[in-house]
Amino acid sequence: MAEQTALADIRSEEGGKPDAAVVRDALGVGVAVGLSGFAFGVTSAGSGLTLLQTCALSLLVFTGASQFALVGALAAGGNPLTAAAGAFFLGVRNAFYGLRLSQLLALPRAVRPFAAQWVIDETTAVALAQPTRRSVRIGFTVTGLSLYVLWNLTTLLGALGAEAIGDTDAWGLDAAGPAVFLALLAPMLKTTTERAVAGVAVLLGLGLLPVLPAGVPVLVAALAAPAALYVAGRRSVKTANDAPREDR
Repeated sequence: MAEQTALADIRSEEGGKPDAAVVRDALGVGVAVGLSGFAFGVTSAGSGLTLLQTCALSLLVFTGASQFALVGALAAGGNPLTAAAGAFFLGVRNAFYGLRLSQLLALPRAVRPFAAQWVIDETTAVALAQPTRRSVRIGFTVTGLSLYVLWNLTTLLGALGAEAIGDTDAWGLDAAGPAVFLALLAPMLKTTTERAVAGVAVLLGLGLLPVLPAGVPVLVAALAAPAALYVAGRRSVKTANDAPREDR
């Protein structure tokens, strides 16, 4: 960790990406994803949540995939506790993002609780793509601010316009959030283990939809990660044990 931090400091002294380019890229992500808040507002209102509840979710939770998972499970008639549990486990990934970003951003203690609200898929992706600490901070801040403002604004507009749109299922708006999440996730699946986890999770989630209550399949799909890591670990141990025998 210390070596990575030192390397980031060295790069910052050498100069990196122009600030204008970082801002442009960050705004592109913030605006593109922020517009899908409209789909969340419509879907949330269609699932039976009030305008206040819908806006509170975007203001306080602010993690799109978890929000869509919650309202999707409620719309399907799932138990509120099960729906909340599924949303919670999807949101846990942000804690791991925070561990990495805390090293790259190196923010003052007083600022960290506020910055934590913006630790999501999009801000993490933009921040990790930057070569220097300065550009990391700019990318994170611009992405977080633009996305937070636009997401909450479009959530409000979507909830207000839900009645005029009518049946959200007919428009397919409930698929917008998951589609954005998958588009961001797919390029990050670089290793065989990562692809295996994603594939098994998809199979579990889709395969169990017809037989389990709404919200439960996503919880079961989370078991794909420890299962794939266990198999990969056993394979590594076996390879290590077989290597000396081959030398003999």
